[in-house]
Amino acid sequence: FTQVMPSECVKVMVRVRPMNKKESEKNCATTVKADEKDNSIVLFNPNEKDSEKCFSFDYVFPQNVSQKHIYEQSGFHLVDAVVEGYNGTILAYGQTGCGKTFTMMGVPESEDLKGVIPRTFSHIFTVIQSNSSKNFLVRVSYIEIYNEEIRDLLAKDPKNKLDLKESPDKGVFIKDVTMLNVKSVQEMDQAMTVGTNGRSVGATNMNAASSRSHCIFTCLLYTSDAADDLLCVDLGGRRIIKKK
Repeated sequence: FTQVMPSECVKVMVRVRPMNKKESEKNCATTVKADEKDNSIVLFNPNEKDSEKCFSFDYVFPQNVSQKHIYEQSGFHLVDAVVEGYNGTILAYGQTGCGKTFTMMGVPESEDLKGVIPRTFSHIFTVIQSNSSKNFLVRVSYIEIYNEEIRDLLAKDPKNKLDLKESPDKGVFIKDVTMLNVKSVQEMDQAMTVGTNGRSVGATNMNAASSRSHCIFTCLLYTSDAADDLLCVDLGGRRIIKKK
């Protein structure tokens, strides 16, 4: 993950996924450890002595960590900051099959397994409802970047290509992207479901339904004072791993 916070520009967090079914059936050995106490990742070769290499991050998550715990450490404070007037981004990056989409989307209908993006929905409206001093307008968009083409996942035809433009007033923006006004968690869930169903996927050796595109779910919070963005980004997996 990377996330923008008021106190620090970028925070980097690492999640270690458990072995998948194929790896378990082949009795693969564990080669990575996550230590939450000192926020470090240790890589090692179980067949070699003194092979450990340690890397430090802002936060690390071991294999058995819950979806809720990940959101509390990554997205929770960011949503609070966005409501207070900051722009923020939560971005998932990694090799195909490493769990990016599960971390960001999860299983939305399951309270235990839903990911970062659906958890932001309820959090946003909880914060808005508790803030009686401001009036909010919430709008969402959902796009994918596939083969260097921008597609609107909320449009009637999500395969139509959109153009990236730039202007002195708006800066860089996507022309004619669909922006939906949402008034509840349910409406945000519906927008996410519609967009996700139109996303490009394909099979790889590591994932039978791998995301073949980058997707960006944007939530814009408008008040009388400002317009603030929360971007949730799920990058398509890297498929080429070079062996040295």
